[in-house]
Amino acid sequence: MRYIACLFLCFYLAVTLSADDLVITEKSFSCLLDLPKVRNTRIQNPDPEKLKEAIRIFTDSLPDKEYPKGTVLQLVPTEAMVKHDRAAFPNTNGWELFALKVTPVGTTIMDRGDKVLNTSLKKPCLDCHSPAVKFDYVCEKGHGCAPIPVTDEQIAAIQAADPRCKK
Repeated sequence: MRYIACLFLCFYLAVTLSADDLVITEKSFSCLLDLPKVRNTRIQNPDPEKLKEAIRIFTDSLPDKEYPKGTVLQLVPTEAMVKHDRAAFPNTNGWELFALKVTPVGTTIMDRGDKVLNTSLKKPCLDCHSPAVKFDYVCEKGHGCAPIPVTDEQIAAIQAADPRCKK
């Protein structure tokens, strides 16, 4: 069932994308467990070739390489990064940041843009992501970002508890 929901989401995102436009709505975010996982991060892109490229960039921790437009990265259900054209969000090299509220019935976008506050730390997301400019603002161990006070096991548990996932 989750596989069908993921296919629907990918189709939905694919029809909302054009060469010049990227439309992200609350329906763009669903159960994290349906998304490919590299280490702790969930990755999606409606274009299968761009998804492969995003996974390769993340897997290999490639410096000085931009993620493809349409890439969505999520560590926890309540936060996301979406890659747009650089001109859309020049302060973050094209990344739009999201604070999300998630419930069993879906997702609500609480805040979005390049000045979003981290929901638990109450400080701008960009404060943590800026040291990772060489990695297209994507934080991970070894990217220069301050470590987060959560273990890998806790991240896995937070993802597994995503209320949007039908059990």
